[in-house]
Amino acid sequence: MQLIRIKGSISSAGFAQGNRFVVGNWEHSPIGPFGDVMWGTPEGQRILLVGSQVVADFVTSIYDFDDVRIGDLKIKSDGHETTVKGFGLNLRLSGGVARMIPFPRPLLFTRFVERPLANALMGVETFGTSSRGVSEWYQARQWRWVTSGHAALDGNNLGSPIPFSQPINVGFSEPPEKPSIVSLQVAIKFPPGPKRL
Repeated sequence: MQLIRIKGSISSAGFAQGNRFVVGNWEHSPIGPFGDVMWGTPEGQRILLVGSQVVADFVTSIYDFDDVRIGDLKIKSDGHETTVKGFGLNLRLSGGVARMIPFPRPLLFTRFVERPLANALMGVETFGTSSRGVSEWYQARQWRWVTSGHAALDGNNLGSPIPFSQPINVGFSEPPEKPSIVSLQVAIKFPPGPKRL
């Protein structure tokens, strides 16, 4: 089985009209640096926004979407502030004080020790298998609760970040209900089959 690792950040927030956004900013991956936006619409549609077909193929090999859109997408995140521009979306999230997890952990620790703790404290899963048979271990190194931000979609102001009103349902776990910016490493194991990368 093929085990790969990606490193970067996940920023997430809901907004008053029912839009939810999960923003990945990956500095290191087998396909190079990339960003993606998982958008849950008020109607429950799951949309993936990416900048290239290579990124679309990689992300959709793990997660489920109703629509995939490829075009001009600019994502920046330093673990403290995240910005997104593209597809009519203008998003900014700023985090507060960082909570640190400064030491690396083996995957077994993440699966059996971190998993129940993260679920109880933040409502997230640190280990699981997607509907496509891909196993993932999420290992956070720091996280910040979002303290300010805004979003506009096609010129319409969505207001300030709020907790998620409903899940996005693209994978086995949801982001924290409370808006957050999490710096992390993800170990990914694909099922047996043709090499994907």
